[in-house]
Amino acid sequence: MKSNITAKIKGGQVPMGKVRVSGAKNAATRVLAAALISDDQVTLNNFPTELVDANYKFDFIRKSGGKVEVDSDKETVVIDSSELKDRILDDYNFPIRTTYLLVAGLIKKGGQARIPYPGGCKIGNRGYDLHIMVWEKMGAVVEELDDYIQITAKGGFRPAAIDFPISTIGGTESALICASIADGVTTIKNAYISPEIECLIDFLKSLGVSIEVVGNSFVKVTGRKHLQGSIFEVMPDRIEALTWVVLGILTGGDILVEDVPFSAMEIPLIHLKEAGIDFYYNSKSIRVSPECLTNGVIQPFELATGTHPGIISDMQPFYTLLGLHADGISRVYDYRYPERIKYCGELDKMYSGGLKWEKGSITTYGKKEITPKGAVVQSTDLRGSMALVMAGLVAEGETIVENVEMALRGYNKLESKLRDLGVNITIIGLNE
Repeated sequence: MKSNITAKIKGGQVPMGKVRVSGAKNAATRVLAAALISDDQVTLNNFPTELVDANYKFDFIRKSGGKVEVDSDKETVVIDSSELKDRILDDYNFPIRTTYLLVAGLIKKGGQARIPYPGGCKIGNRGYDLHIMVWEKMGAVVEELDDYIQITAKGGFRPAAIDFPISTIGGTESALICASIADGVTTIKNAYISPEIECLIDFLKSLGVSIEVVGNSFVKVTGRKHLQGSIFEVMPDRIEALTWVVLGILTGGDILVEDVPFSAMEIPLIHLKEAGIDFYYNSKSIRVSPECLTNGVIQPFELATGTHPGIISDMQPFYTLLGLHADGISRVYDYRYPERIKYCGELDKMYSGGLKWEKGSITTYGKKEITPKGAVVQSTDLRGSMALVMAGLVAEGETIVENVEMALRGYNKLESKLRDLGVNITIIGLNE
């Protein structure tokens, strides 16, 4: 995706209408990579087809001989990996954080994989040593070369006992997909089981893989040589759902948020209620309106992010925004990704004196007016960028958000969804 894309946002716009939550970014991009291990065609429904990360993966798969058909209107992706093959590419500059998930499909088809080095948001050190551990445990030889990582396992992956030293999302995903093509039983200890990983597990089961989860950290995978095709629906995005709910609260809008994955975000929604937000909901939707504030204000709160089923770190910036508008002092702690605070310096340009931050801790002093009226702010990471966009809609005057492509990376059809809510932002540089 192009860089240095800028959003001009006129403040004071009040969103009205309904918005449907797209398929989860953190599930869809994983399932897309896992589809490469199938021996038959795979169809993925409710797929967020316009996500930048997904499109980079489409590009890599096509350049590696796979076929990908995308229908953005129906939000469907069809993958045929029958001709997938490891190839030396002219360029390995793919800013995909989860490149390691592409390995299993290439190993299955030809015993070797060359993948780009993982890229993505700079919110702290994201090493790939645990992925190397998985590949080597399963019999592969790994070489870190100048332009790419080369993984060789001519006879395919072998079953193994994998014991992670820490609970790891990416490591768990990598181990699950690789174990699915190892003919035999692989055990994974200290696994991380999130809703998105449960979605990945459901997809792998639909291919014919036998997976047993014991508790929330032990997994037994019985891989197979032949894996059937599948028609599979990606789960809705819990982070996007929270984003729209918080936007409605902050702007005083009236928004019906459809396809909310309630089972995946029970505790985050409980924290909203404890902040005095009494939203309306049924089995699939949430409606947010000014009447949701029981005392007419957001109550101050204190919370800590962590692992599922709690509030995950990706949700942190949206609670920080809530705290800036609450009637008192709020505190947000993040011990899992303590360096996810760079966006606070940009918010401080708008909410002068409204927050203090240090590694792992953010304090907000609520009900601060956004000053000056109109600011220029810089995106620092995906969710932080979206928080800046939301703050711009609440502010008076015009806010300029630079490098807004970071937000576009994680929100499918963001411009059109805002437009359907009666909100217009001007994006410069996207189509140039």
